[in-house]
Amino acid sequence: MTESVHLIEALDARVERRSERREFFKNALGAAAITAAGATALSMSSAAAAQSVTDADVLNFALNLEYLEAQFYSYAAYGTGLDNSLLGGSGTQGAVRGGRQVNFTDPIVSQYAREIAQDEIAHVKFLRTALGTAAVAQPVIDVSVSPTSAFSLAAQAAGLVPAGTAFDPYATDEAFLLGAFIFEDVGVTAYKGAAPLLTSKAYLEAAAGLLAVEAYHAAIVRTTLYGKGIATPSLRTSADAISRARDSLDGGGANTTIFGANDIDQGISSYSATPINLATTQAAVTVSNIVPLDSNGVAYSRSVSQVLNIVYLNSGAASAGGFFPNGMAGNIKTSTAAA
Repeated sequence: MTESVHLIEALDARVERRSERREFFKNALGAAAITAAGATALSMSSAAAAQSVTDADVLNFALNLEYLEAQFYSYAAYGTGLDNSLLGGSGTQGAVRGGRQVNFTDPIVSQYAREIAQDEIAHVKFLRTALGTAAVAQPVIDVSVSPTSAFSLAAQAAGLVPAGTAFDPYATDEAFLLGAFIFEDVGVTAYKGAAPLLTSKAYLEAAAGLLAVEAYHAAIVRTTLYGKGIATPSLRTSADAISRARDSLDGGGANTTIFGANDIDQGISSYSATPINLATTQAAVTVSNIVPLDSNGVAYSRSVSQVLNIVYLNSGAASAGGFFPNGMAGNIKTSTAAA
C-alpha cells in the first residue's frame, strides 16, 4: 500500500478510538443540579458525596487557576509578576515562588508568550471585578526552579528529567512551551467542567468566553510544540509524556502511544500501529492531535477534584501541594483520591 493509504488508515483508527470513548466523555463531568438556595451540587468525584457551592465559589476556583497562569506567563514574558493591586481579597494573600523572564530566541514564541500573558492578566482582572468583594486573595503559588519545585516534580513524573533533577521552564523557548503545556489543557477542561455548574446566565456566558480563550492558548502551545517537534521529535514525545502524567494524576487512565478507552487526556501526537516505509526505514505514521476531543468533536471535561489532583500533583486526597503549596484559596480546595 502507498504511504497515503496508511495515513488515511491511521486517521480512521484515531476516529475509531474516539468512538470507543464516547460514553466516557459524556459522563466525565459528573452530576450537577440546582438547589433551592440557588447553589449547585458539584460532584467532586464519582465516589464522593456532592458538595453545594455557589457561583462565587466556582468563579473563585477559576480565579485561582488564572492567578497561576497569569503569574507564570507574566514572569516568562516580562520578568515581573502581577501588580500587587490584583492580588488582594478575602483570605491571606500569598507570595509567588520563583519566576523569571525567558531569553527567547524564537520571535514567534516570544510574541505568543506576551500575548497570552496579557490575556491571562485580563482574566484575573475580569474575574476579580465580577466577584467584587467576594474575590479571594492570591494564594501561595510555586513557579520556581529547583529539584523539588512544582514544575520539576511534574517533569520528573513525566520522565522529562531524572528524579531529583530540576526542570527549568524559563531556560529555552522549548522548555517554556513544555512548562506551559503542563497546565494549559487543564484550564480548558476545568472551565468546561465548571460552566454547567453556574446558575447565572451572565456568569455562564462569561465562562464560555474564558473557555474559548483558554482553548486558543492551548492550541497555540500544542501547535507550536508539534511544529517544532518535526525537527526535534523529543518535543512531541515529551508533550505526550506530560499528557500521560496528567492522566495518572486525575484517574483518567494513563494512555499509551495509542489512546486508551479511559483516556481523558490526549497528547499532541497519534500513532498508527501499522509501520510504513519512509525512504529506507520502517516507522509508525505520526498524526497530529492538536485538538483533544471526542468523536462528536466535543472537548472533554474534568471535575473539580481532577483539576485539583493535577495542580496539587497528587492523585490522592489532598488540600495543598504542587503549584499551590498551601492550597487554593476559597471554599473549593480539597480533592478526593483519583479513581
